Amino acid sequence: MKTILLFNFFGPEMLVIFFAILLLFGGKKIPELMRGIGKGIREFNSARSSIESELKEGMREKEVEQQKK
Repeated sequence: MKTILLFNFFGPEMLVIFFAILLLFGGKKIPELMRGIGKGIREFNSARSSIESELKEGMREKEVEQQKK
């Protein structure tokens, strides 16, 4: 059985994808698109880190309550 690997692109596939993006968005829109993607990734990481810190804080509070009992 063959396994399917997602996002396993090499030279020719990357050229086709780049060419398709260039045709769809045009040369002037690509920097805007990349900025938008970067901003979305930063917002996602920020939300992830805030949720992670809230969970850790909640776990610490729970441990303190258990130790007091």
